[in-house]
Amino acid sequence: MDPLLLIFVCCMALGMLTGTLAGMLGIGGGLIIVPVLSALLTGIAGISHELAMPMAIATSLFTIIVTGFFSAKAHYSLGNIVPRVIVLSGTGIAFGAIAGAQLASMLPADILTKVFAGLVILIAAQMVFGKRTASSKAYTPAILITVGAIVGTISALMGIGGGALLVPALVWFQVPIRQAIGCAAVSGLVIALFGTGSFIHAGWNLPGLPDWSLGYVYLPAGFGIMATSIFTAGFGARLGQNMPTELLKKILAGLLVLVSIRMIIGMN
Repeated sequence: MDPLLLIFVCCMALGMLTGTLAGMLGIGGGLIIVPVLSALLTGIAGISHELAMPMAIATSLFTIIVTGFFSAKAHYSLGNIVPRVIVLSGTGIAFGAIAGAQLASMLPADILTKVFAGLVILIAAQMVFGKRTASSKAYTPAILITVGAIVGTISALMGIGGGALLVPALVWFQVPIRQAIGCAAVSGLVIALFGTGSFIHAGWNLPGLPDWSLGYVYLPAGFGIMATSIFTAGFGARLGQNMPTELLKKILAGLLVLVSIRMIIGMN
């Protein structure tokens, strides 16, 4: 099979998996997409690891544009969108996403891989041990912009929507949980748009990128993932109603830690 077609088919399967898990467990697909896509790009397309890692991150962000749009639309219809919170945190997120994508494009691939793996381990720990509790300090405009900038930078650096980071941070500063989740949905779209744009700019006319690349975004992989993930997310949400999702989150967190350790060891 032609490598281009093989990657597209593999990414359709990857989209089915990540869409289902995202709908079922409420986790961002980028935690899974980035390591798997990086392996596909090096193993099937023969792309160097130096290019494959930022391409995997950029492509992951690209796929979040569609899923983020539908998620934000759903939360808007549910009344979970608070304009003040969205505007202030979204401002910080936009700048952070641009900075994170530029940083990811400049870091050597080995360092970028270690940073990604280390942050995944921290997010996995948050999934298992984190508690959505509030502090005694309510949010202010400065706090929302700062939190947004930090989350936007880390999310673009990792190729994720940022919900796993933003929701507990907003809840900590006394944003109601439903509003925090709604804000995270819109923020995922902001991160995806600005992060993808920044990656396209950073990789524009870069030598060595394969055909069908838009900057660092690899379009066949991105469209393959989106083609199935937008349908399986709804299936995952229904599936999650009758399954022990907390146990599944712990199992997934354990797998993410193992994958991260393998990524780190594999470079040594």
